[in-house]
Amino acid sequence: MRKRFVSCIVFLLLLAALPALAQQPAALPPDTAAKIEAAVQAELERQKIPGLSVAVAVDGELLFTKGFGFADLENSVPAKATTRFRTASIAKPQTAVAVMQLAEQGKLDLDAPIQKYCPAFPEKQWPVTARQVLGHLAGIRHYTRPGEASGTEHFFTLAESLRIFKDDPLLHEPRTRYFYSTYGFVLLGCAVEGASGMRFDAYMHQNVWSPAQMTSTRTDDQYQIIPERSRWYSWLGEQQYARLPEAARAQAQPNSVYNASLHDTSMKVPGGGLLSTSADLVRFALALLDARLVKPETRDRMWTRQKTSDGKDTNYGLGWGIGQMSGVHIISHSGGQAGSACLLTILPEKKVVVAVMTNMDGAAPGRIVTAIVQILVPEARPPAP
Repeated sequence: MRKRFVSCIVFLLLLAALPALAQQPAALPPDTAAKIEAAVQAELERQKIPGLSVAVAVDGELLFTKGFGFADLENSVPAKATTRFRTASIAKPQTAVAVMQLAEQGKLDLDAPIQKYCPAFPEKQWPVTARQVLGHLAGIRHYTRPGEASGTEHFFTLAESLRIFKDDPLLHEPRTRYFYSTYGFVLLGCAVEGASGMRFDAYMHQNVWSPAQMTSTRTDDQYQIIPERSRWYSWLGEQQYARLPEAARAQAQPNSVYNASLHDTSMKVPGGGLLSTSADLVRFALALLDARLVKPETRDRMWTRQKTSDGKDTNYGLGWGIGQMSGVHIISHSGGQAGSACLLTILPEKKVVVAVMTNMDGAAPGRIVTAIVQILVPEARPPAP
């Protein structure tokens, strides 16, 4: 009787342990994870990056995510996997997905004049369409005025932020040239609002971030208290130091880390005004690979190089950069702004996704991504310099 009682207790304890065992997350092999950690730590130290986070997915599963260094140097707050960094231009592929979702639903015609969905944008000397803007072929300007890339004015709506560029003429006839434009994606955000009848951030939360399980992604609102938001830093190199006014040079030391310049990213939310984690960026990529955000044929169109009117490839699709490493197909988008440098890279055929986010402008996350990719996919080599 006693043996049967003990057996029952053991059985019940095993049953109780099963859910915990089942919830153990999948992970990279320990030796692979150790190699990645060593490579990341070496680059963090070499580049003097205050803090960063890395996330890796293989075969459709998020297997590695970790923070390195510090999210806040002044208060010695470590960077964690859950630290929120500025996405900078990695907002663009997220906005592109929103546009393509609305196109799939018949709510937005990619080839209609953009004013149909964003009447606040005046007509120009040539018609402008969402397809052209998605591929940076519309001729909308980028930053041209001193200090414009790090503006400090706060905008409470997308319509307000259009004021910065909406009255400027196009730089060229659409499709005749490739010209990268963050403001073009602000215009696309306005079109998302017009086509959906929702505020941009509300649409993104409901239709992109939530379906992709991106629970840490949101707008970078300087007025709100946002848990685990990083501080922002800049590297003052010899060249930057030499360009400082004499009074500033007297107070600064070259080859040192400083707080980044002030920047209110509300001027460009759909093109570069979001916060996220490296794990969320990987989840975003996985949701695209799994066709949870758009249909496979839509995703493939986004991942196809656009052409100028004279037939030249642009190396950019609809919201994504398109490239190769030793014949391995690469889909990616980088981001850089005050206090941020990041990179999201997808190897579709290899089923590998890598995201690196840092809190220092001028950092080179591509070196970290390349090191990780070469650990996971040894045949993928960057082109010779």
